[in-house]
Amino acid sequence: MYKKEILPNGIRIVTEEMPYVRSVSIGIWVAAGSRDENETNSGVAHFIEHMMFKGTGKRSAKAIAETLDAVGGQLNAFTSKEYTCYYTKVLDEFLDISIDLLSDMFFNSAFDEDEIEKEKNVIIEEIKMYEDAPDELVHDIFANTIWSGHALGRPVIGTAEIIRQMGKKDIVSFKDNLYLPESIVVAVAGNIKHEDVISKLAPLFGGLKKKTAKRKYTAPQAQSSVSFKKKDIEQVHLCIGTPGLSLDHENIYVLHVMNSVLGGGLSSRLFQEIREERGLAYSVYTYHSSYRDAGLFSVYAGLSKKNLKRVVSLISKEMKSLRANGVTKKELVRAKEQLKGSLFLGLENVSNRMSRLGKSELCLNRVVTVEEAVERINAVSLDDVKDLARRLFKSDNIVVSSIGPELEEKQLNIRID
Repeated sequence: MYKKEILPNGIRIVTEEMPYVRSVSIGIWVAAGSRDENETNSGVAHFIEHMMFKGTGKRSAKAIAETLDAVGGQLNAFTSKEYTCYYTKVLDEFLDISIDLLSDMFFNSAFDEDEIEKEKNVIIEEIKMYEDAPDELVHDIFANTIWSGHALGRPVIGTAEIIRQMGKKDIVSFKDNLYLPESIVVAVAGNIKHEDVISKLAPLFGGLKKKTAKRKYTAPQAQSSVSFKKKDIEQVHLCIGTPGLSLDHENIYVLHVMNSVLGGGLSSRLFQEIREERGLAYSVYTYHSSYRDAGLFSVYAGLSKKNLKRVVSLISKEMKSLRANGVTKKELVRAKEQLKGSLFLGLENVSNRMSRLGKSELCLNRVVTVEEAVERINAVSLDDVKDLARRLFKSDNIVVSSIGPELEEKQLNIRID
């Protein structure tokens, strides 16, 4: 069971007590990501995440790194398109140390100009590493193809050119405008007492002045297109997909089930057909990314150029089959059990529980309980899956992106209706 407290300034604190474990995970979630950027400051949200680790008034960057290392704890952060999260995981006896460190970083980071200049080089090296990983890069190419010109289509990490030009004023201004109480959720899960956590966090977070963020989100308009990036590598890395569903869409659990059947595991149709039966690819899977008002669904495969035509044909065949026939009763039962099993296994980890609390509260303004998730999974019917497949899998919706050896565009054309 989770509990929630809203401080007078609007900051939300959500907790889940797990008295049978010895650990605690704390996450500070902020509704500030690459979606809040424009073309001139792309990458600034991710840059802020880096700078939070570079020193405060009382701790150097080295001291920040050593604080939790000294007690066997973990400290990390990540930036996504719609939020940023700073989190720790420690033994319950070190809860106070964890809170002190996170709050110091969050409120007192120095954003020293010399550190900013040094960190630019670190991020540029991160960008180079990312560009040398085509199996990761292709997903951003796909997002940019389907949502060209929209912030959701741009990579979170930004570009080297923009990072080089970024200064302290740009970074601090973005943070001051978006790191506001109404946009902050503190999630805590583990061997804690709700009242004890509130008594520790309220004095630290309650002093932040209440202020409203000036946000105006515009939903992206999906475009059906084909994109290709030539790169001198051995494999073609391929994404074939369509617009998906938003986080709170009424059919989001239908999409979870369909994803599981099509490419969500070792027993999925595409894995069995493309890898196990024909040996045409090592990696093949499906995924969906959901946001506040939009989503995308994609099939990924990494394969040799000579196998491209056959793999594209097989993906097209399975999409057509879902449109025409849906899934079998056996597949539906297996997908539901897979989803529920994954959900319950994840609950054995305090970090996963903390993440469920934080993301759900921040993005949906409520915590989706395990009971609700299971109920909605169980409610998915055969007709639901077929109806959703017919809605999503249309030739006019299809987007294809690839990176690898040079191809002709006609090799990437696909029709499924």
